[in-house]
Amino acid sequence: MIFIMYYVYILRLKDNTYYHGFSNNLKNRIKYHQEGNVPQTRKLRPIKLIYYSAFESKKKALDFEKYLKTFSGFAFRNKRLI
Repeated sequence: MIFIMYYVYILRLKDNTYYHGFSNNLKNRIKYHQEGNVPQTRKLRPIKLIYYSAFESKKKALDFEKYLKTFSGFAFRNKRLI
């Protein structure tokens, strides 16, 4: 049985802003960011992974990523995650 994990991650960018993302292969996704292959973060390198969570459910991971992009999610991120 193959078990897939889904990850929600937060990067700190060169300008001290944050990028929230989702992936089922965190190691490769971070590598893509570092190599400049993600248009949204290309000009804001270097990047630093500051947080990630693993989920068994793709839906739960996507829901959490969506939450982190809300006003309440920003407050939660700043108080609890970073």
